[in-house]
Amino acid sequence: MINAYVPSKATGLNDRERDLIARRERLLGPAYRLFYTNPLHIVRGEGVWLYDPEGRPYLDAYNNVACVGHSHPHVVAALSRQAAVLNTHTRYLHETILDYAEKLLAKFPKELGNVMFTCTGSEANDLAVRAAKAYTGGTGFIVTELAYHGVTDAVSQLSPSLGPSVPRGDHVRTVPAPDLYRSGGQDVAEVFARNVAAAIEDMRAKGIKPAALLVDTILSSDGVLSDPPGFLAKAVDVIRAAGGVFIADEVQPGFGRTGAQMWGFERHGLLPDMVTVGKPMGNGHPMAAMIAKPDIVQAFGRTSRYFNTFGGNPVSCAVGMAVLEVIEREGLMENARQVGASMRRGLEHLAEKHSIIGDVRGAGLFVGVELVRDRTSREPAAQETARLINDMRERGVLISGAGPHANILKIRPPLVFSEENADLFVATLDDALAAL
Repeated sequence: MINAYVPSKATGLNDRERDLIARRERLLGPAYRLFYTNPLHIVRGEGVWLYDPEGRPYLDAYNNVACVGHSHPHVVAALSRQAAVLNTHTRYLHETILDYAEKLLAKFPKELGNVMFTCTGSEANDLAVRAAKAYTGGTGFIVTELAYHGVTDAVSQLSPSLGPSVPRGDHVRTVPAPDLYRSGGQDVAEVFARNVAAAIEDMRAKGIKPAALLVDTILSSDGVLSDPPGFLAKAVDVIRAAGGVFIADEVQPGFGRTGAQMWGFERHGLLPDMVTVGKPMGNGHPMAAMIAKPDIVQAFGRTSRYFNTFGGNPVSCAVGMAVLEVIEREGLMENARQVGASMRRGLEHLAEKHSIIGDVRGAGLFVGVELVRDRTSREPAAQETARLINDMRERGVLISGAGPHANILKIRPPLVFSEENADLFVATLDDALAAL
């Protein structure tokens, strides 16, 4: 579920903001959504902070897109420098795309030897779907019950979190996500693998050949389901035994966010057949990619040409290079590990004070806090979570929710989040929980 808070009951807005909302609805139409009951008007960002027109700062504990911090000087300089020289498409020779491809691929297992560039994660997943079909000869795809993989026609059908109004073809099967907190003591790896096997059998019974299992490796929309590490491996064995491939969607967990590893699939000891990345790749600049085993790209290339006017352009590649340089130079993966562990300890301490906290989980700077009305029944505290998220916004801290009942706080700040930022976040949450 993609959580958005429609401002139908907004009470804390001034006339200028109300005019902006009315203008937005008139010009952009009804499909767009805004966060929070009182939507934010943001005019500037720096590091982990966002600022409104009056200069009030908001601690951004949600935005994984600006992974190295809003308006990072090194990234801005790289973008400006390249934009002042050249920006064109990939049908001309240019060194920057190759330099960046080499640097990016060096972050992956050597078996993943090719990269194809797009502009968005949706496009990257769409391209992975096409490549999986070309390589396997299959058409069937398996995703989790609340997955989000993008908004193109093809991948919106693989994104049940978009809601029941989005059509899903007969080629798509959904399976429950491996939820350790609600597993009742079952082995979540075994259960997940059995469910994937059942989905494959159902496909075959209807004459559908499986093509791929597509999984966000932190299962963010399903509720930030991180543990135990390794629970994806058996299901991956199942899809491969059926002739399909495993696509690791790293748009949200990738680029060092999980702390100890660069990619979420590494926590599970896996070598994917394809990986998709986006959003944090450009720190807000629109760029994304599919990384794949060369034999898959060769099979795709035998039947399809690929061209993307803006995917892999010189400016995007200069930005991507700068983002990787910042992650390395500033030790942001290690920072995610240390600060994330510290923040989870603080949240676990809050769980001792506030019975509404049922579970604290996550990896690095990707944390989920599940709120329940009763720890025994584990009834989801959905309404309380919505109130809490809005109260945190009023207190100057930005987060959102996830999960089937939107009762899980989804916490994924920029990787430059500090111990001081984490302490402020935990203290503010403590106050908001007490008020709740």
